[in-house]
Amino acid sequence: MTTTLSITGMSCQNCVRHAREALEAVAGVTAVTVTLEPGRAQIEHEGVAVDALIAAVNEEGYTATPA
Repeated sequence: MTTTLSITGMSCQNCVRHAREALEAVAGVTAVTVTLEPGRAQIEHEGVAVDALIAAVNEEGYTATPA
């Protein structure tokens, strides 16, 4: 399954890395692509609730919402 999230609060490539690593750490996530502009994450996963993906990004200090 593929989920796309809009992420606000990222201002640099270091932010992108933190968001990507947080998403990669969620059990069941198989691939992640995060872009600074337009602030999106595309996540390939199996059996992961969207709320868990959003929570992982929010814990890093960014705001994620379904795109």
